Amino acid sequence: MIDRILPPHVRSAYALADPPAATLFPEEAALVAAAVPKRRDEFTTARHCAREALSTLGIPPAPILRGDRGAPVWPPGIVGSLTHCAGYRAAAVARASDVTGIGIDAETHGPLPAGVLGLVALPAEREHLTELAGSHPETYWERLLFSAKESIYKVWFPRTGEWLGFEEAEVTFDPGAAGFTARILRDGPFSSLAGRYLVVDGLVLTAIVLP
Repeated sequence: MIDRILPPHVRSAYALADPPAATLFPEEAALVAAAVPKRRDEFTTARHCAREALSTLGIPPAPILRGDRGAPVWPPGIVGSLTHCAGYRAAAVARASDVTGIGIDAETHGPLPAGVLGLVALPAEREHLTELAGSHPETYWERLLFSAKESIYKVWFPRTGEWLGFEEAEVTFDPGAAGFTARILRDGPFSSLAGRYLVVDGLVLTAIVLP
């Protein structure tokens, strides 16, 4: 699914369930040894997807460990992103010579829990979501906004090593193009980003690829 909003030179793989054949390297297993089974399954399947995607680039299986703030540590010369939610896990990877950053996110397509929108959306974004809900009521735009900001962070952090709050990016959606743009409201390596989104089979998916 995620491949539908990624360019061809970005390779991806996804799973709708946790395959019994998915395994971890010992170094990876140590990272989730104390985690609950649900968290271990998510972690394992996301890395299984990552190794599938990496294999299409000729990269042999290897541990994908965690760096600062839990960001995946990719093999040299590779950039990528992982995501998981109920019923979906995915990975997207590319050579660093082709792209400089990837951010993907998946969420279940439904309303955000009470109180979360106030933490995620700027006043201008809330007005924008209200307009979108009037013209495209079939989409839970608040969930899509949350997903887009997760993808933004996954592109921002590997480049900066710094936190980016929800309030530090202002997102605008273009339903006609199934895309979005983000204005970054702090100093950094870029002032704006562009991404794509997909709503399908009870999921919302977002992706940003930096050329």
